[in-house]
Amino acid sequence: MMADNIEHVISYYVIFQKFHSPALGAFAVVSHWVPYLLLAGYTGALADRFDIRRLIQVSMCMFIGVSICWGIMFHTDSTQQWKAMVLLIIHGLAGVIWAPASQVLIHRIVAIDQLPSAVRLTATGRYLAFLLGPAIGSAVLLAYVGPTYGIFINALIYVPMAVWLINAPYGSEAQGGRRRPQTLRGFADIWATMRVVAGNPILSSMTVMIGASAFFIGNAYQAQMPGFAADLGHGQPGTAYSLLLGADAAGGLAAGLILESRGLLVPNTRTAFILAMIWCVALATFAQSGSYALAIPMLFCAGFVELSFNSMAQSLVQLNAPGEIRGRVIGVFAMSSSGLRTFSGLSVGLLGASIGIHRSLAASAAALFLVYVVLMVWRSVRAKPSAR
Repeated sequence: MMADNIEHVISYYVIFQKFHSPALGAFAVVSHWVPYLLLAGYTGALADRFDIRRLIQVSMCMFIGVSICWGIMFHTDSTQQWKAMVLLIIHGLAGVIWAPASQVLIHRIVAIDQLPSAVRLTATGRYLAFLLGPAIGSAVLLAYVGPTYGIFINALIYVPMAVWLINAPYGSEAQGGRRRPQTLRGFADIWATMRVVAGNPILSSMTVMIGASAFFIGNAYQAQMPGFAADLGHGQPGTAYSLLLGADAAGGLAAGLILESRGLLVPNTRTAFILAMIWCVALATFAQSGSYALAIPMLFCAGFVELSFNSMAQSLVQLNAPGEIRGRVIGVFAMSSSGLRTFSGLSVGLLGASIGIHRSLAASAAALFLVYVVLMVWRSVRAKPSAR
């Protein structure tokens, strides 16, 4: 994940400097998440059926290939928009192979009572990568080897994990004696899994909640961060870019460390909704800020609560998913949590090209906040008849 974030820092910065196109930034978001929308259900089924170590290795090889291709383009000064678009799509395909398999792997490693902690620790590691990735990527850009050799070095970071997975534990032999599905029935499997999710109040609530956050905001504001950094107008844009990305990641890392060390925020659907609403307020405030003094604390807060409600939703889904179709349920959750981020590229990115990225992010956060209010009222009304 650190290598993934270093690649984002270098590639987003280079294409922003070359094209200065909010629309291309929007495509970076759309192309990254469309594969989740279309394929996460299928790759979740693959995680139920096949050796998850091999699935993760396939994704590692794809990530390596993308980094090498970026490096070749930078070295030959042959960067073009269509080439950038192709690489962004391949990167998204690698991610959708990785995501369900990695979550199924967590479930195989730990006991049920340890699962919420394991999910949150994994998310904490991801946010540590979000923190280190921008720091190392920015150092590469500003002081040391530059984007070309930096992206080549980045490709090597994936190699140790790909090699370790050859004989890693918890692979196909770790099925616990349960019979794996014999066939993949395509959309019929996805539809049947969606019906299971819809019939479970916790699964449906968390899938809708996380899907709404992905639809309206997702991580689209991160692809536009070079623009936010430039608009703040203080210091070097590259340094500002690093500070803003680092603040968001530091918030997530702090959340993981504090919540795990104190045993706070036991998974609960109501708590998850409240944290998600705080996230909306923090991002709307960041979007309207005009100085680092406000922007950085708001991004720190946003990162803190984002890790909290995302890991909580993931834990509740894994805890309540039927064991025989866990990979499929996680795949449907990934369709919602990651696939619907496709549309956040339209709301924050393409809308930002028309009205400005500050107003588009603020408007998206406000709309999402209202959606959460409606969902909480609806859940409260729905729960009253069942309580009688």
